[in-house]
Amino acid sequence: MMDYKYIEQLLERYWECQTTLEEESILQMFFAQDSVPAHLLPYRVLFVAEKEERRQTVLGKEFDDRLIRLAEQDAPVKAVTISLSQRLRPFFRAAAVIAIILTLGSAAQTALEPDEENVATQRGFSSLTKQGPSVAVSDSVRTDSVTLGHAANGVMVK
Repeated sequence: MMDYKYIEQLLERYWECQTTLEEESILQMFFAQDSVPAHLLPYRVLFVAEKEERRQTVLGKEFDDRLIRLAEQDAPVKAVTISLSQRLRPFFRAAAVIAIILTLGSAAQTALEPDEENVATQRGFSSLTKQGPSVAVSDSVRTDSVTLGHAANGVMVK
């Protein structure tokens, strides 16, 4: 009878998740043999099934050929024409937002500004006290027009 102490040690390390890939391949090769001791036979299914599972996950040549054919097919490219209005649409939206903000700001400012007639009545003045332009302003306008008239004739009045 052969001593399988090394295989048993490897199995213990395998259950503790401490084996390397080489040690796991040693276990797989050992359990792939026809002559496995009876006390280790329950573990054979695990290592043989793992090896067979790896074989089954490999894709066949038919799959590769089908993928290559699909990749080589020319898919029609659909060109999309974008009109000028569609290109400028984001700018139109931004301009509309700015116009709305400015309009709302102007309306808020107008609503918050005190009205001149209301302020005059609140201070005790009536709106009838407003009398057009001041007398001094109208006199200066006449003087300026006289000065301008003499300057046009070439005579300067001081």
